[in-house]
Amino acid sequence: MLGLSQVGVTVAAFFAQILLARTLPQSDFGTFSAALAVTALAAPLVVFGVSELWLQRFGLEGHAARRWIRPSLRLVAGICVGVLAAALGWSLAGSAGPGVTSVRALLISVIVAQVGLTLVASAQQLRGDYRGLSVLQVAPHVGRVLVVLASWAIGLSAVAVAAGYAVVALLTVVACIVVLRPFVAGTVPLEGHRGTAPAATSDVPVSRVVTAATPFVLGNVFYLMGIYLGTIVAAEVLGPEAAALLAVPMAVITAAYLVPRVVYQQYFLAKLHRWAHGDRDAVLLAYRFGTSGMFALGIVAAGLVALGGQLLPVLLGPGYGETAAVLAVLALAVPFRFGGAAVAALLTSGGLLRRKVVHQGAGALVLLAALAVATPMWGVRGTAFATVVAEAALCVLFWVTVRRRVVRGAALPSWHDLRRRLTRESPSAS
Repeated sequence: MLGLSQVGVTVAAFFAQILLARTLPQSDFGTFSAALAVTALAAPLVVFGVSELWLQRFGLEGHAARRWIRPSLRLVAGICVGVLAAALGWSLAGSAGPGVTSVRALLISVIVAQVGLTLVASAQQLRGDYRGLSVLQVAPHVGRVLVVLASWAIGLSAVAVAAGYAVVALLTVVACIVVLRPFVAGTVPLEGHRGTAPAATSDVPVSRVVTAATPFVLGNVFYLMGIYLGTIVAAEVLGPEAAALLAVPMAVITAAYLVPRVVYQQYFLAKLHRWAHGDRDAVLLAYRFGTSGMFALGIVAAGLVALGGQLLPVLLGPGYGETAAVLAVLALAVPFRFGGAAVAALLTSGGLLRRKVVHQGAGALVLLAALAVATPMWGVRGTAFATVVAEAALCVLFWVTVRRRVVRGAALPSWHDLRRRLTRESPSAS
């Protein structure tokens, strides 16, 4: 179900990008893409790592971890107000024209929708409701496609498209509230945990939530910097037209990155947290076959991405001839992202979260340095190359740390061990 939903998300996001690029003037499309990139970077600041914190605490504490839910929601609500105010100030600041200001202001609503979806994703994982999670992931993208189709059919402006995205965001927030209510109330069962919530648990202080969630939020910010910072830098250094040339290739790469995100963030991470505290064999299996399997899958995905990218100039039309070359460069980052996701999940669940965040910070610094050098020298292709360099450096850092701190010279399992694990009839197998 998660895989099918991500196929739907990928197709819908790519279709929306293609139609927007063909419908809007190139400068308007660049402005729209850059504004969406800013909202994507702001959303993890609002969530503040709470979604990952929930997975970690429930893996450790079971139903008793419900004491973290309400304080963390209060924290998210407070941060949301501050970030929305800052984003509104950013949209109104500077000498941008009224159209640019309106687009930026309207797309602020996407931040709230993304926050809701992120929290719901963790709640649905803990419940084991992957069908509901799949539907919620696809629905907003379908709404965006309908908005873009209207723009293509009747010639809506960039401001009108942003207003449509805002309406979709509002509906998404309402749906997320409906889904979250029973989880917050403690009236739903959790996957891998027997019974229901304990009769009474005292909420933890909000300050404790801040301390526990800070590594997660830093990790999320660094992760999204790798995806969106290039577009923002291209818009500021090279202009909105350059951002438009990078936006669609990055949308394709982001779609490819959804594969490891589904496998680990949306399916395996809650299980890895449980395995890390009592099932070392499962952790070794995840390292042995997850890392090699994801890297091999990344090589296949990179080839498909680079090959399919040759169609971009045809789909996008005049003015986008360089997108195929840009995507071919970006495709080199795909195997590193796939393999890096596999080992990073073991750091997250293995008590090495802070070290993982330090590595992500180092990767962000590599990206910033590479962008500062490559973007002015080689333009959009240089921006793409900087992304590849940063992904490779981060993957190596993750892998070395897992080898030293998680595996620690243990005998790695064989294919026979994997088959025995998968066919074993035991509740602990999940």
